[in-house]
Amino acid sequence: MNKNTVLAYATLIMVIMGILLVSLAIFKYDEIAGYGFGAVALGFFAIAWVFNALKGRV
Repeated sequence: MNKNTVLAYATLIMVIMGILLVSLAIFKYDEIAGYGFGAVALGFFAIAWVFNALKGRV
């Protein structure tokens, strides 16, 4: 397993966690706590985007 494969798996895990957090924010916590879950999910998507951009450069 090389570095690109590790970054691909990390990106996949981060995207899945981001989708789960967004679904929690939409379906379970529709009050103020949902905004926090949505903000954290946005951070997960941003980090996954960075991991995806690093593939092939590391």
